[in-house]
Amino acid sequence: MSGLQKGAIGTLLTGGLLGILLVAVVFGGEAALSTEEFCTSCHSMTYTQTELKESTHYGALGANPGCKDCHIPQGFKNFHLALYTHAVDGARELYLELMNDYSTLEKFNERRLIMAHDARMNLKKWDSVTCRDCHRDPNPPGADAQAAHEKMKTEGATCIDCHQNLVHAEAPMTDLNASLAAG
Repeated sequence: MSGLQKGAIGTLLTGGLLGILLVAVVFGGEAALSTEEFCTSCHSMTYTQTELKESTHYGALGANPGCKDCHIPQGFKNFHLALYTHAVDGARELYLELMNDYSTLEKFNERRLIMAHDARMNLKKWDSVTCRDCHRDPNPPGADAQAAHEKMKTEGATCIDCHQNLVHAEAPMTDLNASLAAG
């Protein structure tokens, strides 16, 4: 084997190992940023964690969803959305945490509608993929529910268009289609 061939093999092996290391760091970092402990390390998120634990979503059928289950798309096919959400929304939330005073629930509530709207818009843009991860049957029991779910087919609605205020304290419902149209 010539020196050139040995160099090419060495370069390929080094590149392969660096690629494996990069994938491990990215996936490991994503997993670390998606823990309940990380999400609630900011003071303001302790309010929403308490609301989650008091909601009907928590403990229902033995499920105890965490922040990531609703706010971060899961699975390999949605990994790009998870990375984008952590990078863009995470940076924005860190900035807002540092620039705003959330020392009391009252101060947190002054921004609640804005934060709720941002979270709802993410769900709308993702076609409520995080809702569908758990709620897989699009045909609920009951005639009223089935009629309401026809909107998903006829009007392009998604779960979050109708199902707002299920987990956290109430924030006024918003017309997400109008928000999308407005840009």
